[in-house]
Amino acid sequence: MFGKSKKRKTTRIDTLIGQHSEIQGDIRFTGGLHLDGTVKGNVIAENDGRSMLSLSECGKVEGEVSVPYVTINGVVIGDVHGSEHVELTSKARVTGNVYYNMVEMVAGAEVNGKLIHSPETPDSSLTVNHAEPLKTSD
Repeated sequence: MFGKSKKRKTTRIDTLIGQHSEIQGDIRFTGGLHLDGTVKGNVIAENDGRSMLSLSECGKVEGEVSVPYVTINGVVIGDVHGSEHVELTSKARVTGNVYYNMVEMVAGAEVNGKLIHSPETPDSSLTVNHAEPLKTSD
């Protein structure tokens, strides 16, 4: 609360993939992505902690999803990693594991895999360099 900035999901859709579109390959994005079409590859948000994926009921991802804020109303064949929030609406169909910090699941949503709670680390913004061993004084 004091001195800590609370991460908030983006509310703006920057990218739209239409219903009759099919993308083969990975998608890396920041901001908001709304997906009505098909992606045969991974959907990955760059590390800003605010990006959002909205997968409509006609949308499909055949690959891994790794986005802080995820709303699924379509089909995902692969694991879902939502570091902040995962929402599975009534037409959501996930074949794979769902890794979440916070999850909302509406009646009718289907997960053929495990729901795995993976809480956010307190200082996940810190980067640790493991290239050199730590020096200790004797």
